[in-house]
Amino acid sequence: MDATSKRDLKRVSVARTIVNLALAASCAIAFPALAADPPKGNIEAAKAKVSMCIGCHGIPGYRASFPVVYSVPMIAGQNDKYIQAALRAYASGERTHPTMDAISKSLSDQDIADLGAYYSNLK
Repeated sequence: MDATSKRDLKRVSVARTIVNLALAASCAIAFPALAADPPKGNIEAAKAKVSMCIGCHGIPGYRASFPVVYSVPMIAGQNDKYIQAALRAYASGERTHPTMDAISKSLSDQDIADLGAYYSNLK
């Protein structure tokens, strides 16, 4: 084999190595994200977390006066996915209310799943 052929073979080998490394890196990044299941709500665990909710959402007919007077919705019996989506929307800033913004930003994904499971099972 002449020198030119050896150089070409080495270039092909280096190119294959780079492609393989790029493929391995993309798999290492993508697969854990695909494999991660959303947390399953735990009603019992939520019982230790609802104290921040019941002060407003647990009082029938409650009207808050900050930042303006409005009727606070009852969330007992609300759809689990709706509760989770609402909490995530407050945490991201998509929805906004000073109290809900602060509370939702303090919640983990597991907390949100637990609260959604808890409140959706109340009647």
